[in-house]
Order: sequence, then structure tokens, then C-alpha cells
Amino acid sequence: MKSSDGVTAEIVVQHVRGLIERGELRPGDRLPAERELAVQLGVSRPSVRAGLRSLSAIGVLQTRHGAGTFITDGPPTLGSEPLSFLAALHGFTRDEMFEARRALEVGVAALAAERANDEQIATIAEEVTGMFASLDDPQAFLIHDIRFHRSVADASGNPILASLVEMVSALFYEQRRKTAQHGRDLKESAHLHRAIYHAVRAHDPKRASAAMSEHLSLAQQAQALETPPRDSHAADPVEAPAALSAVSGMSPINGTHGASLNAASAPANGGVPAGAHGQAAPRSLRHAPRLVPSPLR
Repeated sequence: MKSSDGVTAEIVVQHVRGLIERGELRPGDRLPAERELAVQLGVSRPSVRAGLRSLSAIGVLQTRHGAGTFITDGPPTLGSEPLSFLAALHGFTRDEMFEARRALEVGVAALAAERANDEQIATIAEEVTGMFASLDDPQAFLIHDIRFHRSVADASGNPILASLVEMVSALFYEQRRKTAQHGRDLKESAHLHRAIYHAVRAHDPKRASAAMSEHLSLAQQAQALETPPRDSHAADPVEAPAALSAVSGMSPINGTHGASLNAASAPANGGVPAGAHGQAAPRSLRHAPRLVPSPLR
């Protein structure tokens, strides 16, 4: 990109920012087409594209194929790139990552228990379902695990905390996927997540924070026993963006992407495996409560 394009791209960024600050653009609104913006601002279309890319990178804009570019209608997404650079520079340890997660997510779980609505509780339940359905697929399990934590953060009702969890989750996923195949007991992990879900559904903040703290402590201990794969391709950072898109890209926390993940998260009978809605796991999925149409039934 030419230096002049960089200067005019900043004009685009400031223009969109001004529209947002004045309330002329709100979450979910569609931006004018590139050609129209270029004419309005007197800049080239490549400059418009560069400015829009900058705004997309920090989570302000979202491009929908065939529909256009929109102001993001979910919590703001903080990119994990700066944190990834810091991790590479300073060598974040596993213990530091879990310490950061506990500082964030224990309180977030309590807020979610206080504030979660029925739809958010249903979303959390879906990820619990996906975990029990993916016990034999550690990579798919990891994706449901990450989305579970993001869904709990979304239910906290605090977009700042949700964005921080989003950022840390992205970095954690990139590191965790390298060792996920060596997980010791996914069923135990699924049960611990289910306990958090139960507490959020019961609107019990103390139980939710205690369950989250227990889960993160046990996960830290379990992952300390894992060893990274010897195959260097498993840790190839080039794979990260494609893999990470399966986890996020949901404006930005919730939703599903990819047929394989949808299949993993949806048992044929629509039930919640191992009793995600009850304290005791049913012996058969036939006896599990129905997730659809309402996980609260």
C-alpha cells in the first residue's frame, strides 16, 4: 500500500468513527458501498478498502458476503494479535494464562448467573451438549469449550469483560490446540462445565464463581500433564486463522460455523448429553431432556 493510501485510509477510519460518535451509525447498520464512500470522501477505492480493513481488524466492522459491510452488532472484539506478540516476546507460561483467566472468568461467571437471559442460557447449554457429543474428538471438544467460556462472558452483560475474555480465549485456543489431543479426561471436563451451566441457569452467582474457579484450577493441573505433539505441523501458526474462524466469527462470541462442528454439537435426538439440564446424568440419551425448543424445560 502506498503511503498516500495509508493517509487517505485514515480519513476513512476517522469518517466512520465520527458517524458512530454522532449516533448516525449504530450497531447492525450497513455502511454505504465502497464506491459511494470513495465519492463522498474524495479518496480512492483502495484507500476505502484499507480503511475498512483497519476497522474490521479491531472488531468495529463486519463484512457479510453478498450483503455488505456492517457495524458490528455484538460486543467489541479485541484482536489477539498484540497479546500474541507479547506472548512470543515474553514467553507467557501456562500458569500465567490460567491466572489471567481466573482473574477474569470467576467474576464473569458470577455476573452471568445474575444477568443471563433465557436465550443466553440456551446458548451455554448448546455448548455443553457439544462437549458431551465430542468426547472422542479433542479438537471439536476444544472448540465447544472455548465457545462455552465466550458464551458465559457474553451472558455477563458487560461488553468490556466479554471483549477481554474473547481476546484471551483466542490466544488460549492457539496454544491449547497444539496439545488438545493429549487431554486426559474430557468427560470430567464436560461435567465441570455442566456444573457452571447449572449455576448460571439457577441464577446462583456464588455457585457459578466457585464452579468456574474449580474448573480452571483442575484444568490447569490436567494440562500441566500434557505434552506437545512432536509433529511440528501441528503447531504451524499458519493454520491458526482458519481454525480460529471455527471458534469465533459469531459477532463475536456465539453461533456455529462449519458442518462438522454443527454435527458435533447436535445429537440426533436433540437431547443434552449426560444430563446437561439435570444434576445426575441419564443412562441414555433417550431419557435426556430436550434442548429444543427450550433448554429451560
